[in-house]
This record gives sequence, C-alpha cells and structure tokens, in this order.
Amino acid sequence: MKHVNQSKALFRGAFILAIAALVTKILSAVYRVPFQNIVGDVGFYIYQQVYPFYGLAIVLSTTGFPVVISKLYAEQKDKGDHEKIRRLLFVSYILLQLFGLICFFILYFGANHIAIWMNDEKLAILLRVVSIVFLLFPIVAILRGYYQGKGDMVPTALSQVGEQLIRAFTILFSAYVLTKLGYSLYLIGGGAMFGSITGSMVSAVILFTFLWIRKEWGIIAPRKGMLASYYREAGIILKTLVYQGLTICISGMLMIFIQMADALNLYSLLTENGYGIEMAKGIKGIFDRGQPIIQLGTIVAVSMSLSLVPLITSARIKKDMSFLRDKIQLAIRIAIVIGVGASLGLWAIIEPANIMLFENNSGSSVLGILSFVILLSSIITTIIAIMQGLGSLLFPAVIVLAIFPLKYMLNNFFVPTFGTMGAAYATLITLVFACGILYLKFIKMQNIPLLSFHFLRTLLTAAFMMVLLLKGYLALTDMITIPVGTERIMAAIQALGGAVSGGFLFLFIIIRGGVFLEKELSLFPFGSKLSLLLPKKNRS
Repeated sequence: MKHVNQSKALFRGAFILAIAALVTKILSAVYRVPFQNIVGDVGFYIYQQVYPFYGLAIVLSTTGFPVVISKLYAEQKDKGDHEKIRRLLFVSYILLQLFGLICFFILYFGANHIAIWMNDEKLAILLRVVSIVFLLFPIVAILRGYYQGKGDMVPTALSQVGEQLIRAFTILFSAYVLTKLGYSLYLIGGGAMFGSITGSMVSAVILFTFLWIRKEWGIIAPRKGMLASYYREAGIILKTLVYQGLTICISGMLMIFIQMADALNLYSLLTENGYGIEMAKGIKGIFDRGQPIIQLGTIVAVSMSLSLVPLITSARIKKDMSFLRDKIQLAIRIAIVIGVGASLGLWAIIEPANIMLFENNSGSSVLGILSFVILLSSIITTIIAIMQGLGSLLFPAVIVLAIFPLKYMLNNFFVPTFGTMGAAYATLITLVFACGILYLKFIKMQNIPLLSFHFLRTLLTAAFMMVLLLKGYLALTDMITIPVGTERIMAAIQALGGAVSGGFLFLFIIIRGGVFLEKELSLFPFGSKLSLLLPKKNRS
C-alpha cells in the first residue's frame, strides 16, 4: 500500500510540474506577439539577439540542477540523516553560486566582445542586464530541488508560473511605456531584459515565502563548521551536479542553441552580403517571428509525450518490458502525429497566421519552412526524454551540444546565397542530423518497432487531406471582398477557421484510422470525447 501511495504521489507531482511547464511555455510564447506589435521588427530583433542567454539561465534553474538536487535530497531523507541534508543543500548552493558567478563575469565583462561578434555593439548593455540572472539562478535551483525532493511540487510550480507572469508583465509594460515616451529601441530592449531580473527575483521570493510560512529555514540553514572534514562528500556532490545536472540541462537547450547560433552570426552575415544595417535588423526581426510560432506548435506535442516519461522510468525500474515498450511507442507516435499535424497545418495557413499575429505577411515563405521545426523538435525532445528515462544522459547532451557549431557553420554556408531562407534551411538540416543520430542510438538501446506501415499510411492520408482542405479553404475565402483596413481581421478568421477545421479533419482521420487505441486516447485531454470518433467495433 505504501508503494502504491508513493507511486500516486510521484505521478501527481509529475502532473503538477507538467501543468506548470505548459502554462509557462504558453506565456513565454504568447507575450512575444504583443511585444513585437509594440516595438516592431527591429525592436524584436534586439530582444531576440539577447534572449538565448536568458534562456540558458532558465534551463539551469528549471531542469537539470533541481532534478539532481531533489534526487540527492530524497536519498538522504530516506536515510534520516538531517546533517547530510544540510551539507548537501549548502555545498550544492556554493558550487552552483560559483558556477553562476563564472557565467556572470563572462557575460558581464565579455558583453562588448559578444556584441562585436554579433556585429551590433549597442547590444552590450542588454547582455550586461541579462547577466545578473546568473547570480540569481542558484538559490532558485536549490529551493526547487529541495521541495521536489520532498515530493512537494507546488512551490516549484508556483515559482515557475509567477516568474513567467511577472517577467511577461514587466516586458510588455516597459515596452509600452518606453515606446510612448519615445526612447530608443535599445533602451526599450534593456527594459524588456529587466523582466528577466524581476521574474527571477519573484521566483525566489515565492520559494522563500514557502520556507517562512512553513518554518523550514531552520531545517535547511547551514551551521558553522558543518563542512569540516567533508571535502570528499563535496567532491561527490560536484561530480553528480556536473555529470547528471549539466547533461540534463544541456539536453534541454535544443532550441536555445539554434537561436544562439542565429543571434551570433545571422545579422552579421546579412550585413556582410549587401543588406543595409536597418534593413538587416528588420529582416532578422521578421525571421525571429518564427520563435513564438514554433514554441506554440511544440507545446502540445511535447507536453503530451513527456507526460508518459514517468511511466517509462517506472516501468524500467520494475523491469516491466511489455508496458515499457507500449509507452515508448505511444510517446513517439504522439510526438510524430501532433508534430506532423502542427507543422503541415501551420505551413498551409502561414500567411494569414503571420498577418493575424504580426500585422503583415513579411517573411511568410521563410516562416513556412520554419514550421517544420515543430515536427523535428517534438521528435528530438521526446526521444531525449525517453533516453533519459532509460538512464542515458551523456549521449543526448553531446548531440544537443553539437547542434550549436553545426548550425553556426551551416549559416555561414547558406545565408550568403539564400538570406534568411538559408538560415531556415540550416536549422532544418541541423535538426534532421540530430534527429537521425538520436534515432539510430535509440533503436540500438530499445530494439522495438516504432512505426508500422498502417500508422504511416494513415498519417500521410490525414496530412494530405488536411492540407487539401486548408488550401481550398484559403482559396475560397480569398475571393471574398473585404473593406479596406479589415485585412487583419479577415486573416484572423482565415487562420483560426483553418486551424479548427484542418485540425478536426486531421484528428478525425487519425483516430478513425485506429492510430490510437481507446485506452491510449484516455490519456489525452478530452480523451472520452475523442474515443467517440473511433469505429464502434474498436470501442468498449
């Protein structure tokens, strides 16, 4: 009975964190649309140039380090050794704070060099602002790890959502006010980056509030002389944080490394190949419209497939190979089905979607190519999460780390000839490479069939019919004469109407075709309703 209750608590905690991650990802994608509308394409370029550096800090404080600290804490808690728990948390904090200081010094004092590398020296001040976040992430990571180790996911979840809410509010409020007051776009960008500091501070305040209310500070506070003669233990903690924590963090930086490569050389490549300074900034800002679109597209696929990872980990520990195989196949199928539907659907309606979100159709062809990042990143993220659940940490981290230099080099090759379309090609080629290598490693680890002929046939049929419907729908609605000035409203009707009708047809064919069983659909949101689309013979 105790084991059953622990399992229920584990999955309840995983569910709470999954919901928090879903909310924060939605907020992170959604705020960029009104922000771009306020500051324009050049202002968006300025923000997106620096965002990847903030993204690094967010991953460090959210994924790898809290997970490893929670694991180490839970081990000491089971042994009942409270002094070791104090040492664990204190030593972890010292080590992470040293790492944070190193990152801060590199970014703060190297800001001018990085800005020159980007070919835009005015970005230096924004880099210095965002560097402060690296001083704040250690305490947030430690407290999140502490609560997760206790099995209490609520403080972590609230701190993540609170951080993103305050950050989004700061960004939009400062952008609106500073724009109205006529300040420069770089100063507005600095104000937006200040949101990363306010968000991190609020996250820490929320976690400390839980400590204060529950009177837990005395339990974890360090004591004088507690580290004497415990250098070996500190070494073990350091090794665990570096190997497990850092590898998990790196594996979570897939799209950050892609954005980092674009930030460092895309704008400079454009200016070196005949584009004027302001034009190149605007073109890079238009290219960056793809980031919130990709993020929104991957949220559903990744959230649903990753929700199965705790079940996969549990099955591995229990050596339930049949259950393990079923859940791995299901996670991969979910990632592919939703990734294909979202990528092709967005590609089909990209022009009205672009106008609806960003006021005009600039860069629609490039954004259409970038929509296929949704499929590739969904598959890659799912495979990495499954591999981690199966105990493989180093290999996925190495592959993700290799993405940055590969993308950077491919930009140098494609951008001079094809402009931002070349950068889109470079992104897809990089992700195809990563996906292929991870897939080959994955099938060596788990020699199980992942994709059947029936699955592929049904998927291709659903995708073809959806694209046919959407292109026909857009052709018909384009014939409608609309009043001048209502183009954005019409684009919104086209985009939203296409998303609903195309999405329904795609899901109908997928479910009717038996890609998912009734018991598998029960894991989906509104699963009982979706199961009604199954043929009667396949329903219980």
